[in-house]
Amino acid sequence: MAAWLRSQGYGVNRKRVSRLMRLMGLIALYPKPRLSANGPDHKVYPYLLKGVTVKTPDEAWSSDITYIRLAHGFVYLVVTMDWHSRHSLSWELSTTLDKAFCLDALQRALLISKPGIFNTDQGPQYASEEFSGVPESEGIKISMDGRGRVYDNIFVERFWRTVKYEEVYLHEYRTVA
Repeated sequence: MAAWLRSQGYGVNRKRVSRLMRLMGLIALYPKPRLSANGPDHKVYPYLLKGVTVKTPDEAWSSDITYIRLAHGFVYLVVTMDWHSRHSLSWELSTTLDKAFCLDALQRALLISKPGIFNTDQGPQYASEEFSGVPESEGIKISMDGRGRVYDNIFVERFWRTVKYEEVYLHEYRTVA
């Protein structure tokens, strides 16, 4: 705003623009501190796979969500993957980012087998009591990536890159169907 006023021939600086905006009741929109703070019921589990070499199938599974842009909005895709074989055990597609489709993918994968460790990120879908109760009731250890640690879940992130480059970007989907 200050640059535009200067281009119009007005002598302004940041403090003057701030004062004028305050007088007019205008506020700047930007992310405020603690925007991504966890809620009171948001349980975070430790990361259990640091330095672990997965040598057998079903030793560790991982799950993550990605988005696919459509012409008018997004759809969300969740996958459950075995770390040893890099095999996709189950997946679900949803138009909303709720926990129900994540639960469906996990329950479908548990019909196939059961892991020793189940790793996810710290998203609200995975941190909910309803979701984390499923692996706990099966005796599965829960592991969560550190905040902002994309390499903690690298196998699923590589899978998303492959899906997007070899399928999504080539077809430019317009509708969910």
